[in-house]
Amino acid sequence: MTITITQLNRYIKSIIEKDIHLANVSVRGELSNFKQHSSGHCYMTLKDEESTIRAVMFRAAADKLRFTPENGMKIIAEGKISVYERDGQYQMYITSIQPDGIGDLHIAFEQLKIALQKEGLFEAGRKKILPRFPKTVGVITSPTGAAVRDIVNVITRRYPSVEVLIYPVLVQGEGAAAQISTAIEYMNLQKCADVLIVGRGGGSIEELWAFNEEIVARAIFASKIPIISAVGHETDFTIADFVADLRAPTPSAAAELAVPSNIELVAGIRQNYSRMLYAIRKTIEGKKAILSRFAIKNPMDLVNQNRIRTDNATRHLTNAMSTIFQQKCRQLAVNAARLNALSPLGVLSRGYSVAQTDSGVVRSIKQIKQGDDLQVRLPDGVADCRVIDTTFLEEKIYG
Repeated sequence: MTITITQLNRYIKSIIEKDIHLANVSVRGELSNFKQHSSGHCYMTLKDEESTIRAVMFRAAADKLRFTPENGMKIIAEGKISVYERDGQYQMYITSIQPDGIGDLHIAFEQLKIALQKEGLFEAGRKKILPRFPKTVGVITSPTGAAVRDIVNVITRRYPSVEVLIYPVLVQGEGAAAQISTAIEYMNLQKCADVLIVGRGGGSIEELWAFNEEIVARAIFASKIPIISAVGHETDFTIADFVADLRAPTPSAAAELAVPSNIELVAGIRQNYSRMLYAIRKTIEGKKAILSRFAIKNPMDLVNQNRIRTDNATRHLTNAMSTIFQQKCRQLAVNAARLNALSPLGVLSRGYSVAQTDSGVVRSIKQIKQGDDLQVRLPDGVADCRVIDTTFLEEKIYG
């Protein structure tokens, strides 16, 4: 009997698909040649130390993956074995993939954490500062869990004047991440609060997974309102914790971080009041000490003090004037002696006289002649004279 290739492949396929052992099989191996087509289907090769098998994962199953498969990853694949008739090659049709040795959620967590960290969503420089005295605190959490009760109780006890606005959301399961991100966006759009608390109580990684979704991380990053992440217990960490402006170990701790304590505020005010009062008292005492040195107990004391100051000033002025007068007198005597030494009257007092005509002092016999009138200056007066005769004295030289 002769059959076609297609018939042969179809027959072999029917035989393989009838084997119940191959209808639902789990295979452990290493991923290689992984490729995700634009259609969403994933094509890959599974291998171990000695053999390989081709495999395909259709989009419906691939969309359920919580992590991105990578070449070299050790996995456990579940599915069935069948034949691809066109190529006459048997391959595995995978319905689910689990990491071998570590859960898919842990891998998905690390992959998203690394990707967002590279984008800068965790940088400390972009984190916003919480307001010191918020008027409204927004709480995004489950309305029925213990977390919301703890948050409300702590806030109202610490800071009763603040308004608490609760936005109820799912915190686990399908649709939880979308509700949380929508709540954050709504609070920002409506500007409902000064600070937001986003979180829930403790649980397994599966129960906390909504806070590890990328959609929630990006909503927190885009928020203009400061966000405190309060997911799980102190040892639980989620992607939301890394993106948020502040991470609280528990929902109760988040409430304490969101608002100040009235008791602490009053104590601080009292302490500052005491310090201020002490400083004012010290200042007043210092000013009093200064004023006491200038205090006037009797008005006459001021008059007497001014009299003493006036007498002292007068005495100093008189002494100064006397000293100056004596200096000037001594200087005048010196100058008079010098002037007297140069005065012509001094020469006359020694027996000399000065003859003058209307033209001036007679310094030579040649200036006068017989009959001229002269004035002769003596030390104690002037004599009018007439020249009777003149005699020229020849100059003698003594050897």
